[in-house]
Amino acid sequence: MLHDPNRIYIFDTTLRDGEQVPGCQLTTSEKVEIALRLEALGVDVIEAGFPVSSPGDFNSVVELSKAITEPIICALTRANKNDIDVAADSLKYAKRPRIHTGIGASDMHIKYKFNSTREDILQRGVDAVKYAKKYVEDIEFYAEDAGRADNEFLAQMVEAVIAAGATVVNIPDTNGYCLPDQYGAKIKYLMDHVSNIDKAIISVHCHNDLGLATANTIAGIQNGARQAECTINGIGERAGNTSLEEVAMILRTHQTLNKHTNINSKHFYELSGMVSRMMRMPVQPNKAIVGKNAFAHSSGIHQDGVLKHRENYEIINPEDVGIDQSEIILTARSGRHALKHHLERLGYVIDKINLDDVYERFLTVADKKKEIKDDDLLLLMSDGTERNYKAGVTVKLLQVMCGDPLIPTSIIKLDIKGVMYEATSSGNGPVDATIKAINSILEKEIAIKTFNIEAIEGGSDDVSKVNMRIKYLDKNYNGYGFSTDIVQASANAYLDAVNKFI
Repeated sequence: MLHDPNRIYIFDTTLRDGEQVPGCQLTTSEKVEIALRLEALGVDVIEAGFPVSSPGDFNSVVELSKAITEPIICALTRANKNDIDVAADSLKYAKRPRIHTGIGASDMHIKYKFNSTREDILQRGVDAVKYAKKYVEDIEFYAEDAGRADNEFLAQMVEAVIAAGATVVNIPDTNGYCLPDQYGAKIKYLMDHVSNIDKAIISVHCHNDLGLATANTIAGIQNGARQAECTINGIGERAGNTSLEEVAMILRTHQTLNKHTNINSKHFYELSGMVSRMMRMPVQPNKAIVGKNAFAHSSGIHQDGVLKHRENYEIINPEDVGIDQSEIILTARSGRHALKHHLERLGYVIDKINLDDVYERFLTVADKKKEIKDDDLLLLMSDGTERNYKAGVTVKLLQVMCGDPLIPTSIIKLDIKGVMYEATSSGNGPVDATIKAINSILEKEIAIKTFNIEAIEGGSDDVSKVNMRIKYLDKNYNGYGFSTDIVQASANAYLDAVNKFI
């Protein structure tokens, strides 16, 4: 690594520390898939695993080493020769290998974990770095529980391991103990008292036991650290690790810090969802940056402010983290401005609507339901009020044949700006056949990202609502359709989304 004083290197440990959450283990192929997305995100280092811990972890480091080109691939070890030998073997295919070795630095760990002395621990740390240096040039040393370590001894340890060949020194707040000013002062102490500190990069690795992981990481960066160790969604053992997306967006938002990363933040939302699904660990709705409520507004005052000028209530543009737009949630607290916004989004011509009358009816429904969704608005407006799609792609005929032993087949006729088009297609089901028939007319490469069907009330004769998200030319579009016929509702939802870009 080149030591650009304003560049913060991002060390992602989602696949090592993050995977230590009970019940969230990943297969090797899943790890490779996430690692490729991390590479696209722009992380500088991927900690691929703890090779000596299991054959699966060893194999994961091997396969990630083969698959990844740009980021450094890092393998964790303890300060002993066998761990280091195994790690070096697992990294043999890595284009840019790093061994991450270390030992406890706090008197608590020295006495109760190692039953040893400061002098012995210091020597073991130095020996581990020198031994690992025989295999690879890039050595990171971790001083475990540095957050509770004596600063003078910690400085002695850091100086010794740098002299032994460490290129990066990790100062972990292993138990999430420190307050931000304490942790920042610890990093500053090392910057001021370690004579060879300029020969290595200082890294911060903070845990979230007191909810201070991100704050401590930023405090470390403000005081001289140049590498931040993080996980996607802040996952990790106990209360988790520093959230990668939070650190990256704090540095981008606060330009006065004069620090930058190589992160392409537009990948955050998609990568967050992938990690959540694969690890079966939901993201809390109010999670900063990637939670489903992070850009959602339900208060009437906030909604009015956002619609008038986004920055009234948003310090981050949702598109910068891969979210199409802010979400205005309709509730009984919403005002006319928010209702008007949603009606226009659904295609209603506001000039032809008595908005005051609609708002009164809206409040009646909103008082009964916690949240008003598109289907509620459509049902609310199903009184003959004119609707206007600018693009005007509508279904004029839909016939479907299916059932054993028939191959599902759909015949569809579309009206596109007054011109009639007809197509027939088969598929693995009636909805699939219908979508393929539509695509054969549109002649566009459209991918369905999400597809949800739900009954509005319940019962076999109920109106079904379909919510669909499609992707076209790297942008996502949401569509909504409803009908007593699920296939018709699906076609309506698909075209509702298509109409937003045609």
